[in-house]
Amino acid sequence: MNVAPLRLAIAALALAAGTALAQAPLAKYSASGEFDAVKEDLLLAIQGRGLVVDHTSYIGNMLERTGKDVGAAKRVYLKAEAVQFCSAIVSRRTMEADPANIAYCPYVIALYVLAQEPGTVYAVYRRMGATGEEATRAALRAVDELLDGIVREGLNLK
Repeated sequence: MNVAPLRLAIAALALAAGTALAQAPLAKYSASGEFDAVKEDLLLAIQGRGLVVDHTSYIGNMLERTGKDVGAAKRVYLKAEAVQFCSAIVSRRTMEADPANIAYCPYVIALYVLAQEPGTVYAVYRRMGATGEEATRAALRAVDELLDGIVREGLNLK
């Protein structure tokens, strides 16, 4: 029995898995500045694309408020918020590719300042990843490009 084709197939799968694992599930950027100014710039980058923020989560406030109740002594953030929004065009393409892709919407970008780094604002978002049929992969790449462009513009990292 010729096992060479099987070995090639296994090697190709291992390479593909390694490539997928090499890309972190979160994209993380940072910039020097004040939280509120960076957040305003991020909101302008979102609105400048004709998108509307439909919810803001005040994650830092929640952690601070509930910390004592759960036995936490460490302060993680000076400030931390997440904004969520959707894009009718990009989201429609994603869901037309596969209706189950509704799970990717809304999109969320979180901003935070660490307690030990008061002059640095971080922005993070979940990468969509390369999964599904080609139409889904293309649509998810468009979401990643949208989120990356918004974060880079919002943090003035062009």
